[in-house]
Amino acid sequence: MPVNHPRRSFLTAAVAALTSAAAQTQRDWTGRQPIRYPDPDIVSLDPRFDKYKVGNAAIEKLYTGARWAEGPAWSAQANFLLWSDIPNNRQMRRLEEDGHISVYREPSGYSNGNTFDFEGRQLSCQHANRRVVRYEHDGSVTVIADKWQGKPLNSPNDIVVHPDGGIWFTDPTYGILGNYEGFQATSEIKQAVYRVDPKDRSMDLITSEFGQPNGICFSPDYKKIYIADTGDAKDIHVFDLDGKRLRNGKRFASMVTDKGAGLGDGMRADVDGNLWVGAGWVGAGYDGVHVFAPAGERIGQILLPEICANVCFGGPKRNRLFMAASQSLYAVYVNTRGAHVA
Repeated sequence: MPVNHPRRSFLTAAVAALTSAAAQTQRDWTGRQPIRYPDPDIVSLDPRFDKYKVGNAAIEKLYTGARWAEGPAWSAQANFLLWSDIPNNRQMRRLEEDGHISVYREPSGYSNGNTFDFEGRQLSCQHANRRVVRYEHDGSVTVIADKWQGKPLNSPNDIVVHPDGGIWFTDPTYGILGNYEGFQATSEIKQAVYRVDPKDRSMDLITSEFGQPNGICFSPDYKKIYIADTGDAKDIHVFDLDGKRLRNGKRFASMVTDKGAGLGDGMRADVDGNLWVGAGWVGAGYDGVHVFAPAGERIGQILLPEICANVCFGGPKRNRLFMAASQSLYAVYVNTRGAHVA
C-alpha cells in the first residue's frame, strides 16, 4: 500500500481548492441546475475532515436580501433559526417546518450576535443601544449589560452562555465606527470581553488584551474558551477556563493563509471539539467557513461566494450548519452535531 506523503496530501488539497474556487464562479445558486455530488465547495484540507462531510449533501442558499447577515442562533424550543440583518435594523426568522422566512423583530436595536440560554430565552447584542438584552417569555425585555464602570459599552458583538448561567460577550467598536450598523460615537472604554453573573447581573471584565474581540465560543466540555481577534492580529486564541478566570492563553489558529490575511469572525464548536469559523475578506478560495481540529490545525473549508460572518448548528438533530454570509443565508448538512444550546 502506498504511503500518504505530506507533499502529495498538500498538492491534493491545493488542486481541490482550485477546483472548488472555479466551481463557485459557475455555480447556479437558484437550484435550477443542481450541483453534482460530492459538493466541490466542501473541501478537505486534511483526511480528518472527510468524516464530517456528507457525500450527498450540498450547500444551499436559503435566503438573500440582507445587507449584512450576522448572529444566527437556533431555538430548540420553537424549532426555528434566527439571525440579524444589522444595517436593516431587523432580525429574521426561518421556520423549520416549512422553511418560511419572515421578519421576526423590527427594529432590533441594530442587533448583531444572538443566542438562546438554557431556558430558551433569546439574548441579543445591540449596536444601537450599546447593550446586551434578554427577551423574556412574557415579552418583556431585560437589560443584561449596558455600561462598564459607569461608561457606555462600545457595541456588544457576539455572545455565549455557560451552564452556570453566566453570560459572556465581546465588545469591540464596530457598531460605533459609523452610522451604517448603528450610530457613530466615541469609544469611552477599551475593547474587552465581559461576563455577567446570572443572579445579580454584576459584570466582570474578563480580558482587554485584544484589538477587536469578536467571535466567542466554549469547548464542548466548557473547560476552554475561544476568542477571535479581528484587529491587527487576525487570529483565534484559546484559554483554559477556571470559573470566570482565563488561564494559559495561547494562539489557537491564525487566519492568515497563502490566500491572504483574512478574518475569523463568529464560530461554533461541534461535539468532537472542532471549531467551525466564519471567515472572509480575501475572496474566492478563502471566504466561507474554516474548520479547525481541536489542536488548531485547519482541516477543511466550506467555500461560499460571500464573506461569512457567523455560523451555528441547528435543525432537530443539530446536524445542519447555518451560515450568515453578507447578503445571504446558507446551510449544509454535516456529519457531526453542534455542541451547545444555540
